[in-house]
Amino acid sequence: MTPDYHKHYSKSLERDMEYKVYGTQGHPVLVFPSQDGRFYDWEDFGMVGELTPLIDEGSIRLICVDGIDTETWSQSGGDEHARIIRHEQWFHYVTDELMPAVRLTADEKFWVTGCSMGGYHAANFFFRRPDLFDTLLSLSGLYGAGFFFPNYHDPLIYDNSPLDFLRGMPKDHPYMQTYRRRRIVLCVGQGAWEGELLEDTRAIHAVLREKEVPAWVDYWGHDVSHDWVWWRRQVVYFMKKLTE
Repeated sequence: MTPDYHKHYSKSLERDMEYKVYGTQGHPVLVFPSQDGRFYDWEDFGMVGELTPLIDEGSIRLICVDGIDTETWSQSGGDEHARIIRHEQWFHYVTDELMPAVRLTADEKFWVTGCSMGGYHAANFFFRRPDLFDTLLSLSGLYGAGFFFPNYHDPLIYDNSPLDFLRGMPKDHPYMQTYRRRRIVLCVGQGAWEGELLEDTRAIHAVLREKEVPAWVDYWGHDVSHDWVWWRRQVVYFMKKLTE
């Protein structure tokens, strides 16, 4: 399968950005790369290959987004406020520029997914903009911004920390009603390198239960590590379920 490659100038970021689209029909699935990753990682690590049957049959199409984590979440020595401002510019690039460019119909709702840091981004976009998304699949995600901003807090970081803003959101908030109509799938292993991700998944699971938001939270075995070999298995399992 030959992907559709795009490169265009982003007004939000004031630079060129790239992405790839796999498939021409079916549910649009926005894919975020893992930490410091690029838009071609899902192809290089075999995720696209595993999903090729669903793409070829027209059930899904993947839109693989480029990330800028090295300028934002991973730039631990940089100015904290500048880092979160840059992240917000990227957030608006995705929602205001990229998504309108790949949408096939005006009312089309997106699925969103990612592994590890990509799982964080997927959840953050989903919970911040439930008007744009109807399905979340996060694999081994973090859900709180404090891991990357341990000693700095401001309203913009709060707005990009699902664990925090969901805790602070009342049960009768209009977004809560929207979440309850959406599909939320969170998965994490219990093996090597999954410790912090497992803790965050349990934490957001508890918040969603307390807010009465249904979610499928799946804890895989103690042999399931934080690695592509497991994410390939997980993405096929869940995508097949979601497309049934």
